[in-house]
Amino acid sequence: MANLINEAEVRNTWSPIIEEATGINESSKLAWMSEYCHNHKLYEDANIMALGTAGNIFGMGATSFPAGSAQGDAGAAGSGDKAPTLLPLAMQVAAQTIGLDLVPVVPMAGPMGLLSYLDFVYEGGKIAGTTSPTYVKVYSDAAGETVAISNDGNGAACATLEGTSRIDGHGIYLITAAGEAVAGAGTVADCFTVSGGNEVVDLVKALEDHIPGFSGADADGRPMSRGVGEQTPDKVMGLSLFSKSVSAETFQVAAAVTREQVQDLKQFGVDAVAQVEAVLTNELTQSINNHILNKMRTIAGSGISELDLTLAAGETKGDSHRRILTNILAAANLIAQKGRRGAGNFAVVSGLVASAIQGVAGFVAYPMANTVNQVAGSIYPLGSVAGINVYTDPSIEFGSLEILVGRKGDGNGPGLVFMPYLMAESVQAIVEGTMAPKVAVKSRYALVEAGFHPQTQYESFSIKANPGLVL
Repeated sequence: MANLINEAEVRNTWSPIIEEATGINESSKLAWMSEYCHNHKLYEDANIMALGTAGNIFGMGATSFPAGSAQGDAGAAGSGDKAPTLLPLAMQVAAQTIGLDLVPVVPMAGPMGLLSYLDFVYEGGKIAGTTSPTYVKVYSDAAGETVAISNDGNGAACATLEGTSRIDGHGIYLITAAGEAVAGAGTVADCFTVSGGNEVVDLVKALEDHIPGFSGADADGRPMSRGVGEQTPDKVMGLSLFSKSVSAETFQVAAAVTREQVQDLKQFGVDAVAQVEAVLTNELTQSINNHILNKMRTIAGSGISELDLTLAAGETKGDSHRRILTNILAAANLIAQKGRRGAGNFAVVSGLVASAIQGVAGFVAYPMANTVNQVAGSIYPLGSVAGINVYTDPSIEFGSLEILVGRKGDGNGPGLVFMPYLMAESVQAIVEGTMAPKVAVKSRYALVEAGFHPQTQYESFSIKANPGLVL
């Protein structure tokens, strides 16, 4: 469903409502939540509950779904009930889901959508008679197989190896004149053979990989003299737009209370149905948080060595704990080097590691700018260290020694992107027979690996179990 008004007007309309309802005032979060609320206000306005021709005098009967799934298919009519999308509940789920602070959010207007992202590719001019670029990355689709350069009919090599990808280690090749002739009669893949499997030919992405000789005089990246520069045509770098299709997936949970509970809890000023809805909301937020963090841990790199906190002569526990902060910074800088979009800006730790970070928040001997909260009971988020926001994950073991560091982007680069369709859809019904209320809550969204190398935006490392972390 397309937006009917511009983004600025959507933001001005919904931001005050969201801020008053949830207390959120972060600019980026207000932006996507405003878009989400606008989309689903249109959805609610476009759906009107159907009533009988006699003003529903005879009642609606039991709830039922319509029969027949094809458009125009004759079948039994449904009961006319509409499952409401409750924006207040959806806003509470969004506000409580800390995982959404770690990933960019791009709302979907429907259950299916496209996520677009762009990259610069090395073109180097087009091969005559083909649409293939001069520079290509070639590898086998079978693990462990090697790639060999083929020759043309006269024994001339079809390509030269220019280097290897710093991300995946695959070879980067420059198609030669002989290769142009071969590709002109077939494809670039004909210029290569592999010992097993099939050749895979990819474009070389400039933001992930770099070819020193592309803009210089040679493979070592030396510049050209003026005379050579005047006589050398420019090599072409192209901007390419790519897209990935996505579909919403579902978390759902329900709860019921008895009529006696509804009646008897009123004497304590407790609304039983509201309490049930709060529990269901908490269940959804924890499920979404765990899904996001587990996905990050699955794709994260492991370029930082295991951290050994063994104390050397003259060292204190404070020295040992301070190394944790240094390793977090090292992981953040490694993300900047690998992803080339910026350094990591968040870290997720266990309660034990969080306690160690809190203990050195004001460490004078080796000061580091931080806003770490040292108040007992601080759980989530913990604060920031040298510009890196630190979060405690209560879903993992308190003594876990695994640390996740990542970078939250803007949705246009690599990494995970959260695309909500329905943050929270709530249906309340009266159970036939007992006449007790039942509440069902559902969340539908897509968690998408965007870009060509989303794993470059996350790093994980562990603390050595022996001697481990001693507080």
